[in-house]
Amino acid sequence: MHCILDQCKAMVTVIKFGHMSSDLLAYGATDGSLSVCTVSTPPSIPKVFTGHTKDVTDFDFSTNNQYIASASVDKTVRVWDISKGVCMRVIYGVSSQLCIRFHPVNNNFLSVGNANKEIMVFNFSTGRTINKSTFDSEVTAMDLDHTGQLIFCGDAQGCIYTVTMNSHTGALSRTHRHRSKAKHKSPVTTVQYRTFSLLARGPVLLTFCRDGSLSFFSVSLEVQGYLTVRCALKLAPRLHSIRASFCPLLSLEKGEYIVAGSEDANVYFYDLTRPRHTCVNKLQGHSYPVIGIAWNHGENFLASSDFGGTVIVWKRAKSN
Repeated sequence: MHCILDQCKAMVTVIKFGHMSSDLLAYGATDGSLSVCTVSTPPSIPKVFTGHTKDVTDFDFSTNNQYIASASVDKTVRVWDISKGVCMRVIYGVSSQLCIRFHPVNNNFLSVGNANKEIMVFNFSTGRTINKSTFDSEVTAMDLDHTGQLIFCGDAQGCIYTVTMNSHTGALSRTHRHRSKAKHKSPVTTVQYRTFSLLARGPVLLTFCRDGSLSFFSVSLEVQGYLTVRCALKLAPRLHSIRASFCPLLSLEKGEYIVAGSEDANVYFYDLTRPRHTCVNKLQGHSYPVIGIAWNHGENFLASSDFGGTVIVWKRAKSN
C-alpha cells in the first residue's frame, strides 16, 4: 500500500491516471466532486473541482493532461483546466451523461454517451454538437481505439457496439453489434480497448457488466472493429457499477490478467488463461465495496476507490 486518500466522503465512482502518466491521478464521486492529485512521494493534497450537482459518472484526460472532461447525472459535461483549477466550459444535455472520451488524435472532439440512448460528438472549443448516433438503450460505457477511428460502447442491456468515427468531421456510423446472451440484461460498466495482447496476437477489448459477466474480445481492425469473443468469465453479480481493467504489462510476462473491484471490499486479479483457478491474487485494505480501478502508465501504481469515498494507491512489488 503506497498511500490512502480519504478526504472524499461520498462514493468514488470513477478513478483514472493521466494519459501516459505515472503519478497524475483523478477521481469523481457521487457528491459531484472531481479530485486531482499526484501520488509520487510524497503524494500531493487533492485539488477538488466542484460544479457538478449530482454524481460524476465518468471523465477523461486530454492527451496532454492539460484538461479533464467530466460527465454527470446532472445532465452536463464540464471541461476543466487542471493547472488553473477552473471550469472552462459547461455543455448542457437533456439526460444523464454517462461516459466520455477525448478523441486520441483530434482532442477538439469529445464523445459522450448518455441516458437518451445516444453518443454525441461535441466540439471541445465551442461546445457545439457535431454529430450523434442513436442506440437501443442507454450508453453506459465507452472507449476509443488508438487511432480514434473506432468507438466501442456498451449499453444498459449488455450489448456492445462498434462505431466508426471520421477523425476530421466527427461523423459516426454504427458497424457491428454484439448482443448479450444473458437471460437477464445487465448494464455494461467497463469497455476498455488495448492495442496488443499476446493471447489474441492483436488488439483486444475488455467488457464488464453489472451481473458479473466479463468478456475478452479480439478486435478485427480490417473489418471495422468486428469483435470475436476469445474468453469469458462469470464473476459474482454486482449491486454497484463496479469496474474492471486490463493489466497490460503483467500480461506481457505470462497469462492474460484482469483486475476488478468487488462488493466484498477486495481487489481481485484474474488470469483468463486459467479456466479452473482464474483468481490469482487479491488486495485487502478497503472497508467498503471497491468501485473504481486504474493502473498508471508504468503499471507500478494501481489505484482503487470504494463506496465510502476512500482511494487506495497500491505500489507494485518489484519482482526478483
